[in-house]
Amino acid sequence: MTPGFGSHGCLGALPGCVGFTFRYMACQNDSSSSLTMTTDLLLELFAGFLTAIIALWIVLLNRNSLSSQPASLPLATEIATKSETIATVAKNFLSSYFFKDGILFNIGLLILRVAVGAMMIHHGQEKLADPQTFANNYVIPLHIPFPLFFANVAGYSEVIGSWLLILGVLSPIGAMALISTMAVAAYHHILFSGLNIYVLELVVLYLGASLAILLLGPGRFSFDAGIVEGILESSDSENDGSELSSVNNSIYSSNAAGGI
Repeated sequence: MTPGFGSHGCLGALPGCVGFTFRYMACQNDSSSSLTMTTDLLLELFAGFLTAIIALWIVLLNRNSLSSQPASLPLATEIATKSETIATVAKNFLSSYFFKDGILFNIGLLILRVAVGAMMIHHGQEKLADPQTFANNYVIPLHIPFPLFFANVAGYSEVIGSWLLILGVLSPIGAMALISTMAVAAYHHILFSGLNIYVLELVVLYLGASLAILLLGPGRFSFDAGIVEGILESSDSENDGSELSSVNNSIYSSNAAGGI
């Protein structure tokens, strides 16, 4: 019997101009065969279709932005303008991240960094004192490969990350090290103990404090602030020197053109 739209037969996939639309129906025939499409396949097809649409949209936006730019702008001037814009954005970000206003706010960040770092050090030392026990109790139950290696990684992350927070040196990296270990610890506690507040409270406190330091920055009372301040000052002095040189060159050029 020719497949149709009756009670016997199946409706195939119809191609479209953008993608493929799949319509699934129960298919029965004399040999009792059936067509099935798993949920995973449907999700993959939908994700691919959505990715293609987003990529096409981005390409169209870039094309419109490029076409709207004046064609007479020299390439070197355009590159220099973009470089100056990126440098300005980076400078503003560093200034707002490391140089917070308010003496009490910066003292609070210093206290938070020292408190979290001082309390987290002994957790890392305990892991490094007996990494095999920590691997057997916490890493292996999570089915993480190379448990002994990651047990040592967790211990060193907590020790080194704590010292980075206390001193304020590479403090974002130190905060991310503590966040990673505390996130795994929170996942382990929730997986095996559920939402038990008495088990989670200490982990959540460490995790929240480290995340706050990462988002707010180390404050002015840190080595990071001093290093960034020196970098920004040297950059400003170089920019002032280049601007003064360009002004002198323009004055010299105008005088030479006037015959002076």
